[in-house]
Amino acid sequence: MANLQERLTDIIRPAVEALDFELWGVEFIRAGKFSTLRVYIDHPEGISVDNCADVSYQVSSLLDVEDPINVEYNLEVSSPGMERPFFNAQQMQPYINETVAFELVAAQKNKRKFKAELIAVEGEELTLAVDNDTLQVNMRDVKNAHLVPAFD
Repeated sequence: MANLQERLTDIIRPAVEALDFELWGVEFIRAGKFSTLRVYIDHPEGISVDNCADVSYQVSSLLDVEDPINVEYNLEVSSPGMERPFFNAQQMQPYINETVAFELVAAQKNKRKFKAELIAVEGEELTLAVDNDTLQVNMRDVKNAHLVPAFD
């Protein structure tokens, strides 16, 4: 699955960047005949529905030519939103001192899912504050992670 997502990212990135957006991430969720290819785009000025439609049109055309997916799927293009998923450690850098929800591939300290304050990002190593303790996690050990929005 990771190889498909990497291939999709490599195919999609140039089209998204040509439209002056950042490719935040790509998810392919297999679910029988209801599979979904989710493409997240970002821009400093935000993302509109028209932006998503423009990217969807370009990406759809490109995928029709490249044809990297051998099952039927729905294409979704959206902003990462307030609960933005993280696809790599570098994306987390601006969110130091924020709360992030994590699911790990394997349990650490008897937990796989938790919310933690992101203390530091150094390369692929994340330092987290969890339950009055510090936890070191490598990004390769993270199954998924997303920002937990704070409302004041």
